Amino acid sequence: MLEHIPAWLGAAMSGLRAGADKLAIVQLGSDFATLDLTSPAFAHESRLPPRFTADAEAGEGVSPPLVWSTPPTGTQRMVLVVEDPDAPAPQPLVHAIVWGLEADAVRLAEGAIVADGAGDDTGGRDVGRNSYLREGWLPPDPPRGHGEHRYAFQLFAIGAGAGDPGSTPGRSAVIDAITGHVLAAGLLIGTYSREEDAPVGPVGIGAPA
Repeated sequence: MLEHIPAWLGAAMSGLRAGADKLAIVQLGSDFATLDLTSPAFAHESRLPPRFTADAEAGEGVSPPLVWSTPPTGTQRMVLVVEDPDAPAPQPLVHAIVWGLEADAVRLAEGAIVADGAGDDTGGRDVGRNSYLREGWLPPDPPRGHGEHRYAFQLFAIGAGAGDPGSTPGRSAVIDAITGHVLAAGLLIGTYSREEDAPVGPVGIGAPA
């Protein structure tokens, strides 16, 4: 959708950005341990391959693979929130929410973030709503001329007592449900832009042993 914004307008809006201070991981504080979150498809703070974006050759891109370290003892579930703090909007653009990943899961496969209604039948995992109010992965689609956008993959290990955000939850419901119950968090940044010289960066490390 945003690819239709002309480059001159994107450049004019280059100073209009939501801001990293509004990311979920910042709003939830810092009183928790650190998870090592990586991807075998791209390194931290490097450019996302086009297959994960709206510029994918076969149409809309798929979600990238993710791997992470073992969460701390007491973790009941894992929650993933992906946001773009450089979106020309008052709040970061939500690209994906995955609620209720199994506590012993240490990876999410490529293309796994897809609409699933009220969740799957294996572990209560539920793909929530992105900023377009749809379930699934919203492929990065920055305006031409707007400069580099950062895509923040934020993974949270949640302890006991967290609330229930409901089926197909949105960002606000998830944040309300996990506030005060985050045991650990990990952050992985991928970047993307249009009409700029930005080659794909090195890939990340593989899955943990």
